[in-house]
Amino acid sequence: MKNYSKITLGVLFVASTAFTSCSNDDDVPAPMVKASIYERLGGSKMVADPDMPGQMIEAGRLSYRKVVNSTVGLIVADVQNKAPGNLGAHFAPLLTEVAAGNTTKLAVLVDNLTDFFSFNTGGTNAVNTYTGLNMVATHDPAQNPRMGTKSSDADFTKFEGYVGAAAVANGVKSDTELYKDIVVVLESIRKPTVQK
Repeated sequence: MKNYSKITLGVLFVASTAFTSCSNDDDVPAPMVKASIYERLGGSKMVADPDMPGQMIEAGRLSYRKVVNSTVGLIVADVQNKAPGNLGAHFAPLLTEVAAGNTTKLAVLVDNLTDFFSFNTGGTNAVNTYTGLNMVATHDPAQNPRMGTKSSDADFTKFEGYVGAAAVANGVKSDTELYKDIVVVLESIRKPTVQK
């Protein structure tokens, strides 16, 4: 009988410890998982597309498209104003086409950049699939005749500045975690992009 009592006490002790530890686990909040950049830019919520009346677009994709369009606008403005360090040489083939009135490849570039950033920051729906060249091939004129010249670190920093200014112009404040996370994504492609 004494053995039975010891075993019973032992089982009760182990059981109470298990229940106590389970109870304590319930009091500990689950670790917060940070939403993807894409989600923080609006995610897959469908909204009206301001550029295509009657069409819907994912809010995250629309945010990226706005930033990409603004970035292109800033680059073109600097090229037209002959600003020091402008990126005109990189986009020479495209700028020549646009000057001649052909904006087809410009639209392709905007779509590719929107796909790239949407896909690589959490856009999971098929509309955000990136099928373009990898970063090394994209930025090497020998592999991509659409690229006018190779990029230096200074060129990439200039491009990053355009994207940052475009993000701010489209509502992403520069002193936020979201802005810093976008910079981290840009920095992750610096090495394969810079080739001179």
